[in-house]
Amino acid sequence: MGGQVSTQMEKRKAISTEKKTLCDLQQGCGKEFPGCDYRPPDRKNWMSVLNPEKVHLNKIVWPGTHDSATNKIGIPFVSRPFAQCQSLSIYHQLVRGTRVIDIRVQEDRRVCHGILLTYGVDVVLNDIKKFLSETQSEIIILEIRTEFGHEDPPEFDKYLEDQLGEFLIHQDDHVFEKTIAELLPKRVICVWKPRKSPQPKPGGPLWSGGYLKDNWIDTDLPSTKFESNLKHLGEQPPVVSRKFFYRVENTVTPQADNPVLCVRPVTGRIHGYVRLFITQCFSRGFADRLQILSTDFIDEDFVDACVGLTQARVEGKV
Repeated sequence: MGGQVSTQMEKRKAISTEKKTLCDLQQGCGKEFPGCDYRPPDRKNWMSVLNPEKVHLNKIVWPGTHDSATNKIGIPFVSRPFAQCQSLSIYHQLVRGTRVIDIRVQEDRRVCHGILLTYGVDVVLNDIKKFLSETQSEIIILEIRTEFGHEDPPEFDKYLEDQLGEFLIHQDDHVFEKTIAELLPKRVICVWKPRKSPQPKPGGPLWSGGYLKDNWIDTDLPSTKFESNLKHLGEQPPVVSRKFFYRVENTVTPQADNPVLCVRPVTGRIHGYVRLFITQCFSRGFADRLQILSTDFIDEDFVDACVGLTQARVEGKV
C-alpha cells in the first residue's frame, strides 16, 4: 500500500511539473504568430471566406477532432466520461469550423471507442451530408478506421462510395497542389483504414491509410506530449513537397495507473496550448510542416488559430 501511495504521489508531482513547464514556456515565449489576430467572420464557411480560388490544399492548417463521434458514447455519467472526447455532434463540429473528422467503427458499422459503443456510422455520414448541403466550398477530410480489436465491416468501402459518391475527391497525388476551386464540386477526402480488408486503390474514390499519418504517443503528461509532437513534426518534409497529410494531436490520454481517468480533465492539461504550439513551430524553424492540428472538445479559439495561420499563408504573410 505504501508503495502504491508513493507511486501516485510521484505521478501527481510529474503532472504538476509538466503543467508548470508549459505555463512557464507560454509566459516566456508568448503565443503570437502570423495570422494569430485573425478571427473568421463565419466559421461555418471559413474556406469560402478565404476565397476558394486562392486556397491551395497544401496551404491549409486543418482544424480536426480526435475521436470525433463520441459525444453520446457509453452511458451518461457512468461510462461516458471515460471515453467521450467531443461534446458536439459531427454536424455542429463542422459548423464550428472542424474540417478533419476521426471515426472508429466495428463490424456492425457502429461507432466505437475501445469497448464502448455509440450510434451507427450512418449518423456521421448524414451529419456530413447535411453540412455539405448547407455550404458550397468547404472541404472535409473524413478518416474512418476499424477500431483495434474489431473486424472490418463487410463491404464497407462500397457502402462509403454509395453514401458519399457524389462528393468524393478521388485518390490523386496532384490534389495537394490544387486549389479548393479546382476540386469543386467534389468536397470530401475519405481515408478508409481497414484492418484486414484490401486498402483503397490509387485513383479510386477512397484514399488509403498512408495518406494520413501521425505519431501518436500514449501519455497523460502534457509537456511530454507537446515536445513529442514538435519533435515528430520537425522530422516531416514541408507541406509543399509532401504527398500525404500529417496530423498533430494536441491531446493527452488518461492512464490506467492514474487516479484521474476521465478524459476532459486529463486532456485539459494540454488543450489550451495550441497557439503556443504554433508559436514554437515558428521559433524552431518548421512552421512550414504544420498541416492538421487535432484536439479533444474543440472550441472556437482552436479553430481560429488554425484558420488564422491558413489566412496568413494564403495572403503570403508567412
